[in-house]
Order: sequence, then C-alpha cells, then structure tokens
Amino acid sequence: MSDKSKQKRDSRIRRHSRVRRHVTGTAERPRLAVFRSNRHVVAQVIDDRAGVTLASASTLEADLRSGATGNAEAAAKVGTLVAERAKAAGVEQVVFDRGGFRYHGRVAALADAARDAGLEF
Repeated sequence: MSDKSKQKRDSRIRRHSRVRRHVTGTAERPRLAVFRSNRHVVAQVIDDRAGVTLASASTLEADLRSGATGNAEAAAKVGTLVAERAKAAGVEQVVFDRGGFRYHGRVAALADAARDAGLEF
C-alpha cells in the first residue's frame, strides 16, 4: 500500500470515527452503515447495543454481481435490497452512517434508493 493510499484510508477512518461519536444504532432505530470500495458497495443495518447485524446487502452477492458493481446504479440496487430486508426484519426507521465517505455519488444513490423503498431516515 502506497503512502498516499494509506493516508487516504487513515483520513476516512478518522472521519468515520467522528461520525460514529454521534451516530449509534438501537433496537428501535438501527444504524444503516455503508462501505464503498473501488469495486463494490456494502450496506448493513446494525443494532449497536446488541452487536447484531439485522440486514445486509452487497454487490458481492450473486444476484447483484452481474454487470457493473462499482457505479451508482449498482449502489441503488443495494439500497433497495437492504431496505426490503430491513423491513422484513421489522425495521422501519434507521440512522444513516455514511462511513466517512462523502454523501455524494454511490453513497447518496444507495441512501435515496433505501428511502424510496420505504426506510425512514
């Protein structure tokens, strides 16, 4: 890992820790956490108090892996799928954790798709 990429990763982790000071998932309102890599997008609905993942979706899954996995369209599919799975688990409201990433592009597309699918945040 080069110095520049390590510095970027460390900066993102610092930003994420600042966000996490204020954003905590509970049983009533779990945390929708987003992770974005160059190739994939992962979303999880997490109850931090119990330490349990209630629902998750990713472009690594077989049904979402066909086609492009690192663009906003794929992120929107992940957002819709995680919202459907969260609703099936009985979750209606979440708090959004952008994971230290800018609320732009794939992260925003995932959030908008999750809202359109019925999650409130």
